[in-house]
Amino acid sequence: METFTLLGPVIRTTNQNGQAAHDIPALWQRFFAENLAAAIPGRVDNAIYCLYTDYETDHTGPYTTLLGCRVEAGTQAPAGMETRTVPAGQYHEIVAKGNLDSGIIYDAWVTIWQSDLPRAFTADFEVYGERAADPADAEVSIFVAVR
Repeated sequence: METFTLLGPVIRTTNQNGQAAHDIPALWQRFFAENLAAAIPGRVDNAIYCLYTDYETDHTGPYTTLLGCRVEAGTQAPAGMETRTVPAGQYHEIVAKGNLDSGIIYDAWVTIWQSDLPRAFTADFEVYGERAADPADAEVSIFVAVR
Protein backbone atom coordinates (compact mmCIF):
# COMPACT_ATOMS: atom_id res chain seq x y z
CA MET A 1 0.00 0.00 0.00
CA GLU A 2 1.20 3.50 -0.82
CA THR A 3 1.43 6.26 1.77
CA PHE A 4 -1.56 8.55 2.32
CA THR A 5 -2.73 11.27 4.71
CA LEU A 6 -5.66 11.29 7.13
CA LEU A 7 -7.10 14.29 8.93
CA GLY A 8 -9.46 14.40 11.90
CA PRO A 9 -9.72 14.65 15.68
CA VAL A 10 -7.34 12.50 17.73
CA ILE A 11 -7.27 10.95 21.17
CA ARG A 12 -4.60 9.09 23.09
CA THR A 13 -5.94 5.90 24.66
CA THR A 14 -5.07 2.37 25.73
CA ASN A 15 -6.77 -1.02 25.79
CA GLN A 16 -5.86 -1.34 29.48
CA ASN A 17 -8.82 -1.42 31.88
CA GLY A 18 -11.28 -1.02 28.99
CA GLN A 19 -10.24 2.61 28.44
CA ALA A 20 -10.39 2.43 24.62
CA ALA A 21 -13.87 0.89 24.82
CA HIS A 22 -14.95 4.19 26.41
CA ASP A 23 -12.72 6.67 24.53
CA ILE A 24 -13.20 5.48 20.95
CA PRO A 25 -17.04 5.39 20.98
CA ALA A 26 -16.95 8.89 22.55
CA LEU A 27 -14.75 10.04 19.65
CA TRP A 28 -17.24 8.59 17.14
CA GLN A 29 -20.11 10.29 18.96
CA ARG A 30 -18.32 13.64 18.84
CA PHE A 31 -17.40 13.14 15.16
CA PHE A 32 -21.06 12.75 14.18
CA ALA A 33 -22.60 15.16 16.71
CA GLU A 34 -20.31 17.98 15.54
CA ASN A 35 -20.49 16.93 11.85
CA LEU A 36 -16.69 16.99 11.73
CA ALA A 37 -16.47 15.28 8.33
CA ALA A 38 -17.95 18.43 6.78
CA ALA A 39 -15.17 20.50 8.38
CA ILE A 40 -12.34 18.42 6.87
CA PRO A 41 -10.76 20.22 3.88
CA GLY A 42 -9.09 18.48 0.94
CA ARG A 43 -11.02 15.22 1.17
CA VAL A 44 -10.25 12.73 -1.60
CA ASP A 45 -13.15 10.32 -0.96
CA ASN A 46 -16.27 9.95 1.20
CA ALA A 47 -15.01 7.14 3.42
CA ILE A 48 -14.41 7.56 7.14
CA TYR A 49 -11.15 6.14 8.47
CA CYS A 50 -10.35 5.11 12.02
CA LEU A 51 -6.56 5.06 12.43
CA TYR A 52 -4.55 3.51 15.25
CA THR A 53 -0.96 4.74 15.35
CA ASP A 54 1.86 6.09 17.52
CA TYR A 55 1.94 2.82 19.46
CA GLU A 56 4.07 3.11 22.59
CA THR A 57 4.71 -0.64 22.54
CA ASP A 58 2.05 -2.90 21.05
CA HIS A 59 -1.75 -3.22 21.35
CA THR A 60 -1.42 -3.44 25.15
CA GLY A 61 0.21 0.00 25.51
CA PRO A 62 -0.96 3.54 24.79
CA TYR A 63 -1.67 4.55 21.19
CA THR A 64 -3.27 7.38 19.23
CA THR A 65 -6.64 7.06 17.48
CA LEU A 66 -7.58 9.44 14.67
CA LEU A 67 -11.11 9.44 13.28
CA GLY A 68 -11.35 11.28 10.01
CA CYS A 69 -11.01 11.32 6.27
CA ARG A 70 -8.36 10.77 3.64
CA VAL A 71 -7.06 14.11 2.37
CA GLU A 72 -4.61 15.50 -0.16
CA ALA A 73 -1.03 15.55 1.13
CA GLY A 74 -0.16 18.93 2.63
CA THR A 75 -3.73 19.74 3.71
CA GLN A 76 -3.70 22.02 6.75
CA ALA A 77 -5.66 20.75 9.75
CA PRO A 78 -8.39 22.99 11.16
CA ALA A 79 -8.34 23.80 14.88
CA GLY A 80 -9.01 20.72 17.01
CA MET A 81 -7.85 18.28 14.32
CA GLU A 82 -4.55 16.78 13.25
CA THR A 83 -3.07 14.99 10.27
CA ARG A 84 -1.29 11.66 10.30
CA THR A 85 0.54 9.99 7.45
CA VAL A 86 -0.16 6.30 6.96
CA PRO A 87 3.18 4.84 5.91
CA ALA A 88 3.64 2.80 2.78
CA GLY A 89 4.08 -0.88 3.51
CA GLN A 90 2.55 -4.30 3.80
CA TYR A 91 -0.96 -4.50 5.24
CA HIS A 92 -3.09 -7.55 6.00
CA GLU A 93 -6.80 -6.96 5.31
CA ILE A 94 -9.56 -8.41 7.47
CA VAL A 95 -13.19 -7.73 6.52
CA ALA A 96 -15.70 -7.46 9.36
CA LYS A 97 -19.27 -8.17 8.19
CA GLY A 98 -22.58 -7.75 9.96
CA ASN A 99 -24.34 -5.31 12.26
CA LEU A 100 -22.01 -2.57 13.51
CA ASP A 101 -24.06 -2.28 16.70
CA SER A 102 -23.39 -5.94 17.54
CA GLY A 103 -19.66 -5.42 18.06
CA ILE A 104 -18.28 -6.84 14.79
CA ILE A 105 -15.36 -4.41 14.79
CA TYR A 106 -14.34 -5.15 18.38
CA ASP A 107 -14.70 -8.90 17.72
CA ALA A 108 -12.44 -8.58 14.66
CA TRP A 109 -9.82 -6.77 16.75
CA VAL A 110 -9.94 -9.47 19.44
CA THR A 111 -9.21 -12.01 16.70
CA ILE A 112 -6.33 -9.85 15.44
CA TRP A 113 -4.90 -9.41 18.97
CA GLN A 114 -4.98 -13.20 19.46
CA SER A 115 -3.52 -13.98 16.05
CA ASP A 116 0.07 -14.69 15.12
CA LEU A 117 0.21 -11.93 12.50
CA PRO A 118 3.71 -10.38 12.44
CA ARG A 119 2.35 -6.93 13.29
CA ALA A 120 4.50 -3.85 12.67
CA PHE A 121 2.59 -1.53 15.08
CA THR A 122 3.12 1.44 12.78
CA ALA A 123 -0.42 2.26 11.61
CA ASP A 124 -3.55 0.11 11.49
CA PHE A 125 -6.86 1.41 10.21
CA GLU A 126 -10.51 0.69 9.45
CA VAL A 127 -12.26 1.98 6.33
CA TYR A 128 -15.96 2.79 6.54
CA GLY A 129 -16.86 3.25 2.88
CA GLU A 130 -19.94 2.56 0.76
CA ARG A 131 -20.12 -1.04 2.01
CA ALA A 132 -20.65 0.31 5.53
CA ALA A 133 -23.48 2.69 4.59
CA ASP A 134 -26.07 0.32 6.12
CA PRO A 135 -24.92 -0.19 9.74
CA ALA A 136 -27.20 -3.24 10.10
CA ASP A 137 -25.47 -5.01 7.18
CA ALA A 138 -22.02 -3.46 6.95
CA GLU A 139 -18.65 -4.53 5.60
CA VAL A 140 -15.64 -2.75 7.08
CA SER A 141 -12.10 -3.38 5.93
CA ILE A 142 -9.48 -3.46 8.68
CA PHE A 143 -5.89 -3.04 7.51
CA VAL A 144 -3.17 -4.23 9.90
CA ALA A 145 0.45 -3.24 9.24
CA VAL A 146 2.68 -6.32 9.07
CA ARG A 147 6.42 -6.83 8.84
